[in-house]
Amino acid sequence: MHRRHRHSRTFRPIGILIPAAAGTFTAVCIASLLALISLRFLDDMRYSAILSSAACLIGSFSGAYLGGKYRRRRGIIEGALCGLLMYAVFSAAGLVLTGSPAGIKKLLLLTVSGAAGGVCGVNSKRPKRLME
Repeated sequence: MHRRHRHSRTFRPIGILIPAAAGTFTAVCIASLLALISLRFLDDMRYSAILSSAACLIGSFSGAYLGGKYRRRRGIIEGALCGLLMYAVFSAAGLVLTGSPAGIKKLLLLTVSGAAGGVCGVNSKRPKRLME
């Protein structure tokens, strides 16, 4: 008898952890790029909060979009969970590095943009070579 193996995108914890890790990686890369641009071209730190929020928004949206595109169901819930996991990572990093966790505004930003990314991913065109 053949045993049915679960694919990584259908197994719930892995199916949410992979997009959250991808979104976190994207947010860190974009934040690093924006910090370099800020250091090189901007004279003051007036726009640093906007740039870090933009990096978080793009990272959360892209991670949840990736998860929604391949999971194809429950985009708003799983996208919000992706944003929540990203918030947990950022809060843990904030506790370790600065001694204070990320604020409630960052939680709202990550969960709302993650939910929007999950919905857009679910409603996007299905990849041609996706095997079920």
